[in-house]
Amino acid sequence: MDKIMNRSEVLEETTWNLDDLFTSVEAWEMELKSIREDVKSITQYKGRLNEGSDTLLACLNAQEELHRRVSRAATFAHLRQTEDGTNPDHLVNSAKSGDMVSSIASQLSFINSEIISLPDGTVEGYLDENAGLSDYGRSIHLLLKTKPHRLSSETESVLASMSEVFNSPYRVYLRAKLSDMTFENVTDEGGNSLPVSFPLYENKYEQSTDTTLRRSAFASFSRSLRTYQNTFAEAYATEVKKQVVLSRLRGYESVTEMLLQPQQVTSKMYNQVLDTILEQLAPHMRRFANLKKRELGLEHMYFADLKAPLDPEFSPSTTYSEACQLIQDALGVLGPEYGEIVNSAFNERWVDYANNVGKSTGAFCSSAYGEHSYILMTWADNMRGAFTLAHEVGHAGHLMLAARSQRLTNARPSTYFIEAPSTLNELLLAEHLKANSSDNRMKRWVILQLLNTYYHNFVTHLLEGELQRRVYRLAMNDKPITAKVLSELKGEILTSFWGESVEIEEDATLTWMRQPHYYMGLYPYTYAAGLSASTAVAQIIREEGQPAIDRWLEVLKAGGSMTPLELMKLAGVDMSEADPIISAVNYVGSLIDELESLF
Repeated sequence: MDKIMNRSEVLEETTWNLDDLFTSVEAWEMELKSIREDVKSITQYKGRLNEGSDTLLACLNAQEELHRRVSRAATFAHLRQTEDGTNPDHLVNSAKSGDMVSSIASQLSFINSEIISLPDGTVEGYLDENAGLSDYGRSIHLLLKTKPHRLSSETESVLASMSEVFNSPYRVYLRAKLSDMTFENVTDEGGNSLPVSFPLYENKYEQSTDTTLRRSAFASFSRSLRTYQNTFAEAYATEVKKQVVLSRLRGYESVTEMLLQPQQVTSKMYNQVLDTILEQLAPHMRRFANLKKRELGLEHMYFADLKAPLDPEFSPSTTYSEACQLIQDALGVLGPEYGEIVNSAFNERWVDYANNVGKSTGAFCSSAYGEHSYILMTWADNMRGAFTLAHEVGHAGHLMLAARSQRLTNARPSTYFIEAPSTLNELLLAEHLKANSSDNRMKRWVILQLLNTYYHNFVTHLLEGELQRRVYRLAMNDKPITAKVLSELKGEILTSFWGESVEIEEDATLTWMRQPHYYMGLYPYTYAAGLSASTAVAQIIREEGQPAIDRWLEVLKAGGSMTPLELMKLAGVDMSEADPIISAVNYVGSLIDELESLF
């Protein structure tokens, strides 16, 4: 029986090197102490921002530098905690980091409050007379738009000081998921006993060619989820209630309006992503499910079978090093500066791909301003992992290029755009694989990998987004959010989307428990927005070549200096209307058409 190793047992080369952030926990603790002491270099400006533009500029410059250091220190603690959530020292240090962030946020909350409280026209005058403030112009104007929803300076300070408390629902979710939850072993069709964990299920068993293993692993996985359903529901209900209370305190019409404001996205843009894909993609995905059922000879098509390989006898495996080389080759079209980032990520231990007890599930890229990115994933020797790795490298390339070109205040774009660069990398990888093979079976396999990308973003995350939309509607009407309600909502959404093509058993309704995105604002739907845009950009690159690539690199380097609509328009895509979304859905349909003909 395979054994899931403890963190101390995995090979060092499969882990990230956090020494580039801090060489030791002691060095990190010294920086926490120093940050707390240095905050007075900013609080000296409290009550003085009406003195003139020079005072405001000095204050903002000092704040930006301290935020850079806070981000670096918080990132270190976060990465340690995600690499092994069972390590008590990591949990203690994560709490220390959270306390530090809350304290700094509270002490610096006066800056936004004082800027907003200045007489009308004062800030605009500062910006006109002092060129040094020009870099802050965009963030200041975004701040002024929140003026109708700002509370008193004292209240804002109290709320900021409670950020660690406000983030506790997410931490409760992670502790239960990564530290406490255990799973029963399962048996494959050969009679072998195998362990089950979040990473093993989501990265390996869910995509297994062994129907016995795939379904038994899903049953084991679901039994443990069911045991924790009320705990998870309470954590999520608390997160939702927090957002509802804050939206009412601040005078927003809804939680949705409040959460969309920092994304710089209209309600129309938000709803058209969800509505368009839910309605127009469902028929295509039902055809895909029916094709799988027929080709795999399944009497019943269950939710647990949706990620089963359609061509189980042709599933090229790849080692981590092989995948790294493949990705470097595929992304070579993006030029030498981008390529240098990719090469460093793979050769300087920016990536943690070990599989160990307590490790965070899924994959993410963490980028502290002024530092190189770090990527977390769990490697399973399949090509799907290569697409995941290319996706996360897309975040790294994007945010590092933006940091090199923009000050911290303008470095990070809206989350509405954040998934476009990552998903484009997946499309470029697929293009590379197709271009380097004349074998029809390989072509068919690449199409399946592309469909996995669209499934992940247009189905998994989009249906999460739809659940969020329904939950916030209920919450705004003061309806209680319980495990029963969440499972019923998830069941309704899955049944409506898949129709009669997939049997939605009771275990499938628990999938609301699997993803952490519900604790990240209105994040899930942005995967579909980003992939809609990147689908259009990939087509433009195919048609125009280098000029389109040059524009794309401009977009990446622009970071957050533009709105998401402006960034996408610079790349040649207008996301203000549904056309790019419809076009992307039609492209998925064409892939399924081609797949049906190849089978």
